[in-house]
Amino acid sequence: MGSGGLEPGELLPPMRELAVRLGVNPNTVAAAYRTLRERGVIETDGRRGSRVRAKPVTTARELSRLDVPPGVRNLSDGNPDPALLPPLADVLAAAAARADRAPVLYGEAAEEPELVRLARADLAADGVPDGPVVVTSGALDAIERVLTAHLRPGDAVAVEDPGWRSVLDLVPALGFRAVPVGVDDDGPLPEDVRAALEAGARALIVTDRAQNPTGAAVGAARARALRAVLEEYPGTLLVEDDHGYRIVDLPLHPLAGATAHWALARSVAKAYGPDLRLAVLTGDSVTMDRVRGRQRLGPGWVSRLLQQAVAGLWADGAVDARTVSAGYGRRREALIDALARHGIEAQGRSGMNVWVPVPDETGAVARLLHAGWAVAPGARFRTNAPPGLRITVSTLGPEEIPAVADAVAAAVGPAPARRYV
Repeated sequence: MGSGGLEPGELLPPMRELAVRLGVNPNTVAAAYRTLRERGVIETDGRRGSRVRAKPVTTARELSRLDVPPGVRNLSDGNPDPALLPPLADVLAAAAARADRAPVLYGEAAEEPELVRLARADLAADGVPDGPVVVTSGALDAIERVLTAHLRPGDAVAVEDPGWRSVLDLVPALGFRAVPVGVDDDGPLPEDVRAALEAGARALIVTDRAQNPTGAAVGAARARALRAVLEEYPGTLLVEDDHGYRIVDLPLHPLAGATAHWALARSVAKAYGPDLRLAVLTGDSVTMDRVRGRQRLGPGWVSRLLQQAVAGLWADGAVDARTVSAGYGRRREALIDALARHGIEAQGRSGMNVWVPVPDETGAVARLLHAGWAVAPGARFRTNAPPGLRITVSTLGPEEIPAVADAVAAAVGPAPARRYV
């Protein structure tokens, strides 16, 4: 594979056959295949065997960071506005104010009781079914632990397309097959979800609000439609990502409970800062028991000091969700309106990103970079969806928005009609 002797999509020989051919123990070949799956080089499709991935994960991750030359305005990173995050001094003070006199030792509870109490209250207010709460090191850590708690290599996972690039890389890196599901402003398309589940997908990952990169948010009608589909396939593992918690003013319409095994993760990264590597995860008791059990065999727990800090920030109202969501909303809407005046249709219902369909994203990215604006190419976020650009608006000033729209218009021209399938 490294020499190019095997083409993307090419089927690999069965492990026993290859072991005979090479004169080695079958366990040696099995270990090699497992390593290649974990590195995202190959994918396994049950009895159909293993084949070379079309886009190895290592390549996708190497390309995930855009080099931004000095003097170029970076609108590609997906970061929150530092001005809307609580100051570090407040974070440290919140931890210090609630730190226990006695240190936490091995064998004690992994979850901070006050954090669990606050999280459970907010989840219940948003209509999320009751369930155990586990604390993980961010949303991606939570998603990985839930998937591996139920799935085996070769299982298919339905993912949003376009969708969060970390999930698009994580799924094959774990040895699973990603099945793309189209999205619109209301989230995953029910007919695509049904097709994926009918084809054998064992899990579905849904972003409830502030979908990355399109800003989609699951509305009430779409939630009902998706729940109806999931109820037809009760064995599906449902994973919901609510990283838009406290940065989005749209209500949550959870799908949790539509299947026997489900989980919903709330990360604090976007509202309180990415360096607070923490997410609260809830779900059915079997899933949470498996996640907690596996966590004990790895990191053990997320720092209780960190959990106390987050609990303090929540209790003190360190982030005003209405102010934050309004700030991002004004920037998104202003950019979408400015692009519309150029005849360019863009999407950004919630969150801190705007998605712009384009006929040629590579050329558009290059021309925008030459004009002094760095944006993220859509190839990082899509599988079958048409080309596009992701523009992070979190730090855009009102005086910059017309210039960005002018530059996008010059770089791409009028975009085709929007349909993300």
